[in-house]
Amino acid sequence: MTSRLLLRKMLEPFGSCDVAVNGKEAVEAFRQAHESAEPYALVCLDIMMPEMDGQAALKAMRAQEEAKGLPPSRLAKIVMTTALRDLDNVTNAYRELCDGYLVKPILREKLVSLLKELDLLTLREDHLTT
Repeated sequence: MTSRLLLRKMLEPFGSCDVAVNGKEAVEAFRQAHESAEPYALVCLDIMMPEMDGQAALKAMRAQEEAKGLPPSRLAKIVMTTALRDLDNVTNAYRELCDGYLVKPILREKLVSLLKELDLLTLREDHLTT
């Protein structure tokens, strides 16, 4: 829970943030966002979530996008966050088409760097400091 709130605090300067408490809730929020024509640009999923883990949530979200026939340019950027450093989790996440992977503790500098890499951050450098 602490990691989720910290990540939200780090992301809030760049846009509105929703928080899901488990994988099923995240997949449902993802579906609802598409139905309301306001899809998420970024989704951060923890590998270890209750009810549905991050790997399963990632797979479900990508399946929703595929069912809608979305072109690659309209897919959400999905970043996996975890305390797990093992190669199997990283490999599985990329196999299911995640766009990035951050190992906890998540440092603001690494998050901002990844957001830039994913073309999600257009703020000037002087607005990135806290």
